[in-house]
Amino acid sequence: MPGWGVPGVPGRGEDRLSAVSAFRVDLRSDTVTKPSVAMRRAMADAEVGDAWYGDDPSVNELQELAAEVTGMGSALYVATGTMANQIGLASHFGGKGHLVGCLAHAHVATTEVATSAALSGISYRTAPGHERGWMTALDARALVEPDSFYDVEVLDLLAVENTVGSAQGSVMPVEELRQIRKVAEQAGLPIHMDGARIFNAAAAAGVPVTDWTTEVGTMMFCLSKGLGAPVGSVFCGPSELIREARRLWILFGGAWRQAGIMAAAGLIALREGPGRLHEDHARARRIADAMAELIPGSIDPRSVETNMVFVDTEVSGLAAIDAIERLQALGVGATLIGKQVRMVTHVDIDDDAVGVTLDAWASILG
Repeated sequence: MPGWGVPGVPGRGEDRLSAVSAFRVDLRSDTVTKPSVAMRRAMADAEVGDAWYGDDPSVNELQELAAEVTGMGSALYVATGTMANQIGLASHFGGKGHLVGCLAHAHVATTEVATSAALSGISYRTAPGHERGWMTALDARALVEPDSFYDVEVLDLLAVENTVGSAQGSVMPVEELRQIRKVAEQAGLPIHMDGARIFNAAAAAGVPVTDWTTEVGTMMFCLSKGLGAPVGSVFCGPSELIREARRLWILFGGAWRQAGIMAAAGLIALREGPGRLHEDHARARRIADAMAELIPGSIDPRSVETNMVFVDTEVSGLAAIDAIERLQALGVGATLIGKQVRMVTHVDIDDDAVGVTLDAWASILG
């Protein structure tokens, strides 16, 4: 099925810098984006101090903006999403030996499970979740139920995720989170939200991020995913928790010095990134629609709400890992999630890149 797009290296937008890459089109994740010309200039000109001492003006400005945008009391700029989540979870309780309730496929209970155990002595009690991947109020009720055999209250905190990265970037409905908050309040438990791609959720649902953040005690979001910054995530919560969060940040080895060089790019990402995420979503849907034609039964395009496309190639007899290797040989990067091929659109993926991707798929499918 030729003619999906123009062959050659895809454009990256007028203000994007070209870069050497192993892939002509890199859909492995939205973490692979390159900083724009504006970001590089801001990084070069950034006013800096010492973030450990709290006197880096660019970092402080980013933290203030993050707190304002999310409606939280304060914020802390850290290196990675995992660090932001781990600080967020651990800031709710001192010491080790705590149990967090979440879904079985949640990022904190899979990718971060060993980190949680090693850094904070946290383990997880899990539930299956909705068929679209997000936690339901029924899940929350099951998670907070005391251990009847030992007659003890076992759970210390609930952790939710939005969007759900392991479920094609699905968006948790605001009303579902409100019902979960009621369950948590009745059980006397706080809620932490892994909002790595919360701005994608807001763009897809057409509501502000505060519709979700007002329902949780703490949250984090990534600057280096859909928003397009090269480095960093932000932990947000009540001002009284940030003192403990900063202690944990130092304890975990995350305190940095002239981080304003990176925060300058983060400021551009946070100010400008949310307004263009609908473009990534539209391109993901275009890929999904085409894949449904190329491999009938491999994907339901209606399930693509944000910037992630999961394709089940095995319905055509092609193993996902083989599909990924063949795509790579044609210069298109994708990742393996379970037995599916995952493709993630982002700021460096334009319409030409989508065309190149679909031409590659048509080629490997013969």
